[in-house]
Amino acid sequence: MAVHPRVRTLAQTFLAHADRTSPGLVEGLYLTGSVALGDFRPHASDVDFVVVTSRRTGTRENDLLRQAHARTRAETPRPQFDGIHVTWDDLTRDPAACGPVPSVTGGRFRVRSGGDVNPVTWHTLARHGVTVRGPHPLELDVWDERESLRTWSLGSLDEQWRRWREKAGRLVTPRGLAALGSLAPSWSVLSVSRLHFTLKTGEITSKSSAGAYALHAFPERWQRIVNECLRVRRGGAAPSLYESALARRRAALDYIEMVLDDALRPGLATA
Repeated sequence: MAVHPRVRTLAQTFLAHADRTSPGLVEGLYLTGSVALGDFRPHASDVDFVVVTSRRTGTRENDLLRQAHARTRAETPRPQFDGIHVTWDDLTRDPAACGPVPSVTGGRFRVRSGGDVNPVTWHTLARHGVTVRGPHPLELDVWDERESLRTWSLGSLDEQWRRWREKAGRLVTPRGLAALGSLAPSWSVLSVSRLHFTLKTGEITSKSSAGAYALHAFPERWQRIVNECLRVRRGGAAPSLYESALARRRAALDYIEMVLDDALRPGLATA
């Protein structure tokens, strides 16, 4: 699969630094997220990764990995390079059994985190992962169960996204003010649409494809905000479909609340 030149440069830069600081440690590097799903947008997307080692890393190795990520970020600050460090054995098991692993979130290296250790990452790697180093994902024994994917998606909507909606609903807060921009509404509206798609179909899709799904899945009154979020994701100079940032923010929050209520109604997750 062809990837954007910036993505390829970023991945190779990390490998160069990792191999220099700790030769032989990184045995596999796979790209997931928008890159794997064919929806990478340079102005809006991060590069999500899964680094694979033969065994869990210790304190010294984690320090070297932290250095490799810091040097990569110093040379190539955008797009962000976020992801997890796991073992080959971790990938064969339910991610819930992995526990916290070294990860990078928002450009910050953490020794113990569970943010992207979930069925979505495992499923995306197994079905769509882009290989930078290591065997092709089809050659790996990656754990992948559709029902767990649905269960995790339902929990994400009911916990993470309901909290996000509540905090973003208070205007004079960092999250509420961020929702006045264009990227936060687009990211949030398309993200909850993706999770709704997964509950309905048992499959994973990109944010852009989730927007196309939402245009048909929900009543016509929601098409304006979905089209606005797709416009933002595509980039370009097309004018906003809203007369003000406040109006767009309100429409996005109302849409998210609608999707949460619809997704959590009895029966959807078993459709």
